[in-house]
Amino acid sequence: MLKALLNPKSIAVVGASRTPGKIGYVVLRNIIAYGYKGKIYPVNPHADEVLGLKAYPSVSSIPDEVDVVVVAVPAQEVPKVIEDAGKKGAKVAVVITSGFSEVGNVELENQIVETARKYGLRILGPNIFGYAYTPSSINATFGPLEIERGNIALISQSGALGIALMGWTIMNEIGLSALFSVGNMADIDVAELSELLIDDPYTKVIAIYLEGIKPGRGKDFIEKMTKVTLEKPVVVIKAGRSTRGMKAVASHTGSLAGSDQLYEAAFKQAGIIRAYTVEEMFDIARAFSQQPLPRGENTVIITNGGGVGVLATDAAEFSGVKLVEPSPQLIDAFRQTMPWFGSPKNPVDLTGQATVDNYIKAIKVAVESPEIDNIVILYCRTAVLDPRDLAKAIVEFYEENKVDKTTVVSFVGGQDTYEAMKYLNRHNIPAYPSPERAVNALAKMIWYKKFKEKKKSKQ
Repeated sequence: MLKALLNPKSIAVVGASRTPGKIGYVVLRNIIAYGYKGKIYPVNPHADEVLGLKAYPSVSSIPDEVDVVVVAVPAQEVPKVIEDAGKKGAKVAVVITSGFSEVGNVELENQIVETARKYGLRILGPNIFGYAYTPSSINATFGPLEIERGNIALISQSGALGIALMGWTIMNEIGLSALFSVGNMADIDVAELSELLIDDPYTKVIAIYLEGIKPGRGKDFIEKMTKVTLEKPVVVIKAGRSTRGMKAVASHTGSLAGSDQLYEAAFKQAGIIRAYTVEEMFDIARAFSQQPLPRGENTVIITNGGGVGVLATDAAEFSGVKLVEPSPQLIDAFRQTMPWFGSPKNPVDLTGQATVDNYIKAIKVAVESPEIDNIVILYCRTAVLDPRDLAKAIVEFYEENKVDKTTVVSFVGGQDTYEAMKYLNRHNIPAYPSPERAVNALAKMIWYKKFKEKKKSKQ
């Protein structure tokens, strides 16, 4: 039933409006303009046509099957729409409308769920901004029209934050496969959507903004999410950690925030990777989406600056990333890649005089060495080496040699280093503006690899 969200043959928009700025107008415009190829049916009893498409007075009056119904009418009208959509045989109702349990109107929320269940209709929402699935060119949201296409699925319990993150991902060139707003989770919840994405070939990693799960769903959440994490990494940022934050959550989506320690334990048990900021969530998701899982723990740091090398070393120790103790042979191989006053130990310090050639030779040694599983490449802006030249050389080397060792990069500097990092990110080498962020992303990948191996060994 939920698969209809990903590949619907038809979408109806109830509350489709001819007035620019209205939610029913923006949702319909986004579905049309983002390029959805299925049938689109505006539903508006007061219009014959909306945005150039024939309008219908109700879902049941549409002379065709309807898979997904997007609902953007006032709360008191929603039960009638759910009944109508259920009778029509629709599979999923995406209820954008607010005014349910988040404002204490639990009875109305229960009513629409019970009505939907009579017909086998599933409900996404209510109190959401819609959903998107880029492989099918679906943008059924009232957020921005453009969504960068990629392989990260984002599930957000906050509508406003979700819309903001749509813009943020575009600015940071983070590609999404799917985007689900879940709001009150009256029916379909985060765990069920995550399960839906297990078999989705376009999704490599799932990122979730979570405020809380419904009372009584804790055990089910752990069971379902464990099943998901055995197949795909899941990164969650959990809001409502503080006492005041928990109260804010209760009034926002009507969820039970609960003790943060309980969530922490549940996440660890289910193999969920926890992030504490939006930035960190996407840092980790980007690494998973662009790089293969680590083969092992042994990591090398290659740098042109002692300072950033030390910062990365500290970050590695604090986050549990094992820095390899290179053998005499490996030390000797690294020594050939640098000036006489460089350091061939780990971190491998190529010195501030490092050129593209020094970096590529050192990276080649790391790639070819059986002692090394993961590579952290650091660069500090110097007058000797343009970061854009280095970025291009790294990409060229990785693509030509089909490198499959997990690699993260950090470039520290100004505008040209930012451009270099964008180039790396566009070519599937995750790059970050600080060594700590790069090492943290790698640490989470290593943790996840160990979790999977431990779980699978017990099966």
